[in-house]
This record gives sequence, structure tokens and C-alpha cells, in this order.
Amino acid sequence: MGTEAFEVVSAVLSAEPISVDQAIAAVESDTAGAVVSFSGVVRNHDGGKQVNRLSYSAHPTAHQVMSDVVARLVAEQNAASGTTGDAATGDAAAQPVRIWAAHRIGMLEIGDPALVCAVSAAHRGQAFAVCSELVDRIKEQVPIWKEQFFSDGTVEWVGAGA
Repeated sequence: MGTEAFEVVSAVLSAEPISVDQAIAAVESDTAGAVVSFSGVVRNHDGGKQVNRLSYSAHPTAHQVMSDVVARLVAEQNAASGTTGDAATGDAAAQPVRIWAAHRIGMLEIGDPALVCAVSAAHRGQAFAVCSELVDRIKEQVPIWKEQFFSDGTVEWVGAGA
């Protein structure tokens, strides 16, 4: 596989709705034999309690951290595959691995996508692996906190201790 290049199409925090369709459309290409997507949606329960809605708050540096997390993943993938350039350099032999990621901030309702990622690659194994690693790193490293509003009137912050 050493002919892949990596292209970050988007890596943002968004106050506007995000969708898997939007992410897939952004990474699809004629060289992609696989497009893998992830949508983390707001569920109606947590810890045995009913959730009505939630709100995501981001640290002022979170936009840059999001960009940096994706850039580090790309740098590691490039190093592992022996590729240093990116797909925009015009290398006709390159089969770009394209990455799109967005995390919502603000108030979300049950069923709303909170984190959406899509990765396209020539082969499914790489698309799955990069997408999975991308989701894990965003959830672990980007300073975003979730405020859950429960049906019993209580509120809980998640991730505020990170």
C-alpha cells in the first residue's frame, strides 16, 4: 500500500447540524473503493436514567485541538505508509485517503448526530482502521464536555474532569 496520500477534507467543531450524508459526500472519490462513516448520536438514556436532551461545550482551544488531532493521525499514517506528501500535490499514482470529521457544540435533541466522521480509501481495511482510530482520538483528546438533561430534572456534566 505505500502509494496512499492523506487529505483532511474537514476537521471542525460545528454549531450547525452535521450529517453522515454530508461527510460521505465530502470524501467520496473515483479512487475510493471504500467509504466508512461513523455517526455518534444523542441517545435517550445514560446510566439507567432517561435523557431529554444535552448540550456540548468546548474549551476555547478545542477547534485547534480537533485540527491537531486529525493532523497527528495523518502524520502517523503517512509515516507508517512511507508517504510524506498529500493528495493535493497532484501525484497521479496516489490513492488519497480522505478524512472528514465534525463534532457538534450547543444544544442537541435525541437522535441528533453529535460526532460524525467519514474516511474514504482504496480498500476497506484501511478505511475502517483510520475511521475507528479517528473517532477514538477525537473522543479522548478534544476538550468537549457534555451536559445531560435528565427527565427527572437533574443535570450531569460528562467529561468535565478530563
